[in-house]
Amino acid sequence: MLAIFRKEINQFFSSPIAYIIMAVFLTATGLMLWVFPDTSLLEYGYADMAAFFNLVPYVMLFLVPAITMRSIADEVRTGTLEWLLTQPVSRRAIVGGKFLACWLLVALTLLPTALYYLTLYQLGNPPGNIDSAAVLGSYVGLLLLGAVFVAIGLWASSLNDNQVVAFVLGVFVSFLFYVGLSSLAGLGALGNLGYYFAYVAFDEQYRALGRGLIDSRNVVYFVSLTAFFLFLTTRRLR
Repeated sequence: MLAIFRKEINQFFSSPIAYIIMAVFLTATGLMLWVFPDTSLLEYGYADMAAFFNLVPYVMLFLVPAITMRSIADEVRTGTLEWLLTQPVSRRAIVGGKFLACWLLVALTLLPTALYYLTLYQLGNPPGNIDSAAVLGSYVGLLLLGAVFVAIGLWASSLNDNQVVAFVLGVFVSFLFYVGLSSLAGLGALGNLGYYFAYVAFDEQYRALGRGLIDSRNVVYFVSLTAFFLFLTTRRLR
């Protein structure tokens, strides 16, 4: 697994892909949080990062599939997957190494945004007047949400050798779980089923972590779904 992880990381940072993705993400969130008047934290007037944590999952819906779309699809297209499967490495190790590499890139992309917290911490009146527990819980939620999106993206990438199809499918499935289920829950025609749709929706679990209390049930939910999609990816390689 470690060898696959190192291979993927070297491949990411030996090409412009990682740098472009990180630059686009940081530019988009920076403009939305500090420049655009409708979403600017400076216009809002409160030392609160809720607007940031509400916006980032929607950016990640496109960011993460862009990271994962080539992970397996490109291996299939170039024929290197067949060579890789003949090496003394298990399919779970291949999937696990690729998952950890993609997840690390997501974490490294989020890391510079800690400067937003430090900035608001100093701008507070008095300095430090910010809900740090909620910020920590939201960052944990973003990492867990990113893990599920990565697992979904890898599964989408394993279904065919076309990177564009893998990207579109990854975005669609991630969007369905994050927004679609909660939207379905709002339909009165579903009756009591609406409660269950709302509970399993990603945004509900994510917002629960953002309240400042890291509940083990939310963590287990995200970890379980991540493991499920990684399992599907491993089965697809078989």
